[in-house]
Amino acid sequence: MPRFLVVLDVDSTLIENEVIELLAARAGSLAEVEEITRQAMNGELDFEESLRARVSTLAGLPESVFGDIAAQVVVTTGVAELVAGITAAGGRVGVVSGGFHEVIDPVAAALGLHYWRANRLGVVDGRLNGGLVGPIIDGAAKATTLREWAADFDVPLSRTVAVGDGANDLPMMAIAGLAVGFDAKAPVRDRAGVLIDARDLSQVLPLLGLRG
Repeated sequence: MPRFLVVLDVDSTLIENEVIELLAARAGSLAEVEEITRQAMNGELDFEESLRARVSTLAGLPESVFGDIAAQVVVTTGVAELVAGITAAGGRVGVVSGGFHEVIDPVAAALGLHYWRANRLGVVDGRLNGGLVGPIIDGAAKATTLREWAADFDVPLSRTVAVGDGANDLPMMAIAGLAVGFDAKAPVRDRAGVLIDARDLSQVLPLLGLRG
């Protein structure tokens, strides 16, 4: 049986939430951030520009907010089954996100994921400073990450699966063997190889011949 590498987006894919919006609600900037997120996910704004604009509104939040936000995260139906099915077949599952390591790390570890990568928020003296630290995980970085993990796992791109919902997922979806739009925004619906509209990630398994 062929091994597969499945790489998922996080916000509104692996999880039901948009973490940046959970943070913005604490910062009092939710309406502004929701609108910027909508534009970015529909491909109307450059992702990095939109991310920096949204993160700037979080300045002043205490670092302790990460624990509060983690408690609000809801994992999407079917994730545990997806990870178990792929792993049992000798495959690996990773997530690459325009979101934040500070919230994603404990979720990814708890789910038994093999890889994860995301952005990091700037913190000074125990408070968010409204900036980011390190490389930005945008659409191009998502594609680079998929290539890197496929090489690490020693599988060809033809045996990779990219699952996402927004415009910043399109570069990795373009190079994957199978591109799955999950409850996807318009740009992804137009270009994904397969669409899953029910919010159940275990539905990826039959696409790979692993169930059903």
